[in-house]
Amino acid sequence: MSAIPAFVMGTLCIVGGVTGYARTRSIPSLVAGVGVGALYLYSGDNIRKHTANSLETALGASALLLLSSLPRFAKGPVPAVLTVTSAATGAYYGKAIYKLRQ
Repeated sequence: MSAIPAFVMGTLCIVGGVTGYARTRSIPSLVAGVGVGALYLYSGDNIRKHTANSLETALGASALLLLSSLPRFAKGPVPAVLTVTSAATGAYYGKAIYKLRQ
């Protein structure tokens, strides 16, 4: 399993949260972006180290991001990109977990 999707998503979430805060002074954007980004980076590091539950953590971060961005999907390009990328990352790690458990 590759940790690259988790590292990319973690970086994008942190940059997005900081950007959202810088543009609109939105503290929820900052907290959510940095929080989910940190969760992705943590899981990516654990995937790289082959520790227990690392794939599940990445899948959980994807589910959290997907569920939070899905209601805002039609409001613009940023929520749409968040929804699509979190779904793709969730599918990647879900498939990896499924293969591992077989």
